[in-house]
Amino acid sequence: MTARIGVAKQPMNGMRLTVRIDLGSGAAIGPGKIRLLEAIGKTGSISQAGRSLGMSYRRAWLLIDDLNRCFRAPVVATRPGGAKGGGAALTPFGRKLIEKYRAIEAQAASSAKRQMRDLNVAQQGQARPARKRTRTLNRPIGPREKA
Repeated sequence: MTARIGVAKQPMNGMRLTVRIDLGSGAAIGPGKIRLLEAIGKTGSISQAGRSLGMSYRRAWLLIDDLNRCFRAPVVATRPGGAKGGGAALTPFGRKLIEKYRAIEAQAASSAKRQMRDLNVAQQGQARPARKRTRTLNRPIGPREKA
């Protein structure tokens, strides 16, 4: 398992730190999956949680299925629909996963605060002007002339 720090909750001029934890065999936990879990905890529904984050039900379901397969214990338990409707709820392990991730994120942000501040200072006033982009148009060249 490796942790990759990318950016967390202390925006400085658009600069932020996020944390992604690679679990091996292609599986990972990052801010998007954690936000989805938090939304499921609030709404009690995978589809509502997905909609609140601007993602399709299918995408939300695939992310939850991936998380449920990553660990020995599931992170979300689902109830099939019916007359009383279905739903989803965080398991105790799912709540603990959010808590652990947020603790790792807070520790990483705290540890990186000074370096982030230094990067922010180095970035201010140092930005190069954007290069003017030219657009290339695909124009037909015309019929070939015979030699």
